[in-house]
Amino acid sequence: MMFRGTSFHTIDPKGRFVIPSRFRDVIRTGGIDRIMISRLDGGLFAYTFEEWGKIETKVISMAEKSGNIRRFRRVFIGGAFECSCDKQGRVLIPPALRLYAEIEKEVVLVGVLDHFEIWSRENWEKENMSMEKDMKEEDVRNEIARIGL
Repeated sequence: MMFRGTSFHTIDPKGRFVIPSRFRDVIRTGGIDRIMISRLDGGLFAYTFEEWGKIETKVISMAEKSGNIRRFRRVFIGGAFECSCDKQGRVLIPPALRLYAEIEKEVVLVGVLDHFEIWSRENWEKENMSMEKDMKEEDVRNEIARIGL
C-alpha cells in the first residue's frame, strides 16, 4: 500500500490534524498506529515505522561521511519525532516541527508513495507555483520524461 493524493485539513488549537482514512489504512498495515515525522525542504515528511526503518538502515550503511551527510543525519534523523494516532485518527505535530514548516491553521497532506508530506497551505501553494515554473525548463521536462511521463 502506498500514500497517494492530496487533502486539505485544519490544525486544532492543540496542534493536531486528522489523518485521512486512506492514509490511516497504510499506516496500520504495519500493525503500529504511529508515524515518524521529520523535516525537509520547508515541509514535514511522515513515514510508517517500516519505511522509517529502511531510511535509518540506508543512512547507517552510508560509507560517505561528508559534512553534508553528517548535517543531513543531524537534522533529518535527529529532528524526527515519533507521533501516535489517537482513537479519532488525529496526530499531534510537535511544536518544533510546526514552527519549522510554518504551520499555523491550514495544512495540506500530500501522498508521495512511500511517505506523505505535511505542508502549510501557504507553503504548499508556493511549492506548486515553483514546480509549474520549473516544468517550463527543458532539463526538468527531460528528467520527468525519463520516467515515462
